[in-house]
Amino acid sequence: MDKFFESLSFWIERVLAVAFAAAVILSFVNVIGRYVFGETIIWADEIQIYIMIWMAFMGAVVATWRHMHLRMDLLFRMLPVALRLWVQFLELATMIVLSAVVVFLSGQYAYDMHSLGRLSDVAQVPMWIPHSGVALGFGLILCIALWQMWKLVFRRRYPAAVGGSAG
Repeated sequence: MDKFFESLSFWIERVLAVAFAAAVILSFVNVIGRYVFGETIIWADEIQIYIMIWMAFMGAVVATWRHMHLRMDLLFRMLPVALRLWVQFLELATMIVLSAVVVFLSGQYAYDMHSLGRLSDVAQVPMWIPHSGVALGFGLILCIALWQMWKLVFRRRYPAAVGGSAG
């Protein structure tokens, strides 16, 4: 599973790089069009927002896998290893519950957008596409947290448990 999540993170990073480049190019073309030709790509801002939504939630998946999420770990580092394991257990349990709630609610909302056939105002993008980025991102975070919980409980091994900082 570790290899799967590492490979997934690798490919997500590549797709995010392409998405970022596309957003920058789209913005650049729109600026040139606006200030040089007096014309804009009317749907460009809307598409850039949707790209940023996907970038944020897919980037959160990579950050979760690589233990790069924000954390106040000064006190954590001072705890005995056994207590660190309990703290990590509570962190993962919280992440699992919250991710499951977000997956359920955002998945339901994306499904509703799909069922209604709702399109964005300008670009006419089906609204389930940007909204599904939230559900997919948190779904992958949930899978990672479940895997890390399994390793913590059954293998008694969790990368941040012994080393100190989670990222």
